Amino acid sequence: MAEKQNSDLKRIKELIDIMKQNNLVEVEIKHGDDKIFLKRYQEPPAGTSVPTASKNTTAAAQAPKTEAEPTASQPQPEENLVEITSPLVGTFYAAPSPESDLYVEVGSQVEPQTVICIVEAMKVMNEIKAETSGTIAEILVETGQAVEYGQVLFKVKPD
Repeated sequence: MAEKQNSDLKRIKELIDIMKQNNLVEVEIKHGDDKIFLKRYQEPPAGTSVPTASKNTTAAAQAPKTEAEPTASQPQPEENLVEITSPLVGTFYAAPSPESDLYVEVGSQVEPQTVICIVEAMKVMNEIKAETSGTIAEILVETGQAVEYGQVLFKVKPD
């Protein structure tokens, strides 16, 4: 009986190591009648500011609406923006939990290792990193929205 407990404990520790290596916040595994659910506490990134506007603020929402001319002129400033796309199909979350601050907002500075959102797929929370340096120029999705593989989530003005 003690050997089974040691074996189970060893497997749990291996799962925790895998979670750390892949920056996973949660993992749930079911095998027959057995089920294990692990969740890591994640410190918010240093320098995270408390949002003062709506949690779903986007550049489009901040810009005043005018006639059809802005849509024709929008591609000009966007030409040099870097697009951050979803690496998988899932559900987009802009914060680690509903009560938490957003990972990033329009105007936030990001580095390649900055976590910018979570995409949940099959009950696994996958942290998405910026993989570029710059300033968030636009957030194109809202929390809870389903996203597709390759869908543009953010636009970043490179440094």
